[in-house]
Amino acid sequence: MATESIVSKLRIETNGNGSGVTEEEAAETMAIAPAIAAGVEPLPIGESDPSILARGDSASGSWIINGDGDVLGEFTGEIECIGTLVVGKGAVVSATIRANDVTIAGLVRGNIVAQGKLRIASSGRLEGDARVGALVVMEGGVHHGVIRVHPEGVPDDDAAAETHAAAEPAVSAQTPVDRVRKFWGEFF
Repeated sequence: MATESIVSKLRIETNGNGSGVTEEEAAETMAIAPAIAAGVEPLPIGESDPSILARGDSASGSWIINGDGDVLGEFTGEIECIGTLVVGKGAVVSATIRANDVTIAGLVRGNIVAQGKLRIASSGRLEGDARVGALVVMEGGVHHGVIRVHPEGVPDDDAAAETHAAAEPAVSAQTPVDRVRKFWGEFF
């Protein structure tokens, strides 16, 4: 079975507090650069350190994480995380997120698909829709959008779109007055 290799394109700006690169490290990087350009298979999930975007750093693009990830800075684009993605306090993420579990303690603008749990901490804010397996919102956590909880498992995108389209009747153009009449008509 042939597999399609994935190469992500990521633009990173650091805060200038990073460590310097020695000549040996630069030579190693130049030696593996052709392998990266050719599309190297992702490493298997194991007991490894999480991928981290540090506080004060910013990045944009498509970020594929083969384990856990921590976003403490600013990110714009798409994030796909096989493990747990943590958006730290003070972080600003404008992205479509797809992960196993997601914890939000900062600000996320975008839609989320979490196969497991979505946790919104007391300092967390989600501005977008979410489809999740389970939901935990701490007191003070904010969400603006629609959350669909699927305890039996989050359906695939195509199946969910078909179900959503079939479940919602066509909305006719109503004026605010018509909506008020309908609302009050139910009581009188």
